[in-house]
Amino acid sequence: MSAPRPAVSAPALAPTPARALSRRGVLTAVGALGLGGLVTACDGDSDSAGGKATNSSTGGGTWRFKDDRGTTAEADRTPKRLVAFVGAAAALHDLGIECTGVFGPTKLANGEPDPRAGGIDVAKVTILGNTYPQFNVERYAGLRPELLIAQMTEPPALWYVPEESAEKIESLAPSVGILTAKSSLTHVIGRFAALAKSLGADLTADPVTSAEERFASASATLRRAAGAARAKGRGGLKVMAVAASADILYVAAPDAFTDLRFYESLGVGFVTPSKTGAGGFWHELSWENADMYEADLILVDNREGNLQPADLKKTRPTWARLPAVRADRTFPWAVEERYSHAGYAPRIEQLAAALRQSEPVTS
Repeated sequence: MSAPRPAVSAPALAPTPARALSRRGVLTAVGALGLGGLVTACDGDSDSAGGKATNSSTGGGTWRFKDDRGTTAEADRTPKRLVAFVGAAAALHDLGIECTGVFGPTKLANGEPDPRAGGIDVAKVTILGNTYPQFNVERYAGLRPELLIAQMTEPPALWYVPEESAEKIESLAPSVGILTAKSSLTHVIGRFAALAKSLGADLTADPVTSAEERFASASATLRRAAGAARAKGRGGLKVMAVAASADILYVAAPDAFTDLRFYESLGVGFVTPSKTGAGGFWHELSWENADMYEADLILVDNREGNLQPADLKKTRPTWARLPAVRADRTFPWAVEERYSHAGYAPRIEQLAAALRQSEPVTS
């Protein structure tokens, strides 16, 4: 692929030329190479959570959920046979809701679970496709799906649903799209919680509330660490988020990524590119110009298929010359972490620790 795969917005709904262009553009532009308050309300019946949802664990009554496309998915009973993009399935798993099938990066090349699968037992779910645009439509139909769930970065495109078969796939079951780009992290987590609640999740269960408490504590810790970082010499610490391919270094626009936007709201100082390409996610730099921006700490997209710091330091001279690289201040960035308190609490703790350990190295 020619661009990073963070937050890529997979496909749209019906195959129109404009939609097809948008889908390819986003998967290229946002998908990296290889592609206020700390806690929000999670009430699935509240308008702020994204629409009214009525559900019955006994199967009676009508279930409905309004998604981030403004579309209301409906069924005559609470859906049980769920199929989801693996990151969405992992977020629901953390809230007590299990999916029958998944699509998207579920297993690594060595057969181990992809980190994006979170706590899902990948041996117990049907995998419809592990890489884009893999999606076994026949196997999907055979699961008799009652609901399809996916993330979005550019609505109405559903993440990792191939444009060539999107119309067929979405004709087989109602679908829900949750917007995960250019939004508040806590809002997105709340949207998944609202969906889980509508599907029968108990949001007062100990694992759920414990993860919520850890997330709040981690966020407070990061706010303190960011404050301390701002007080360090030379104007405080500058953080830059990137993804790397053989030909291009992608510098992230912090406001486009939900996690970076949240960290910035807690006081983390990010390098903001002077311009961005398609979708507003990245400034694409040739390696000859990779030292355009300087930072004291660099977050590197750590997904399989992206070049990582050890290889970059050996093979890309301009990377090796960056002040943060010379000071060995690079840090893994989980661009596609699952949107749950359990998923993000450890990431926030790790970033806080990295800030505490870093010192200014730029002029």
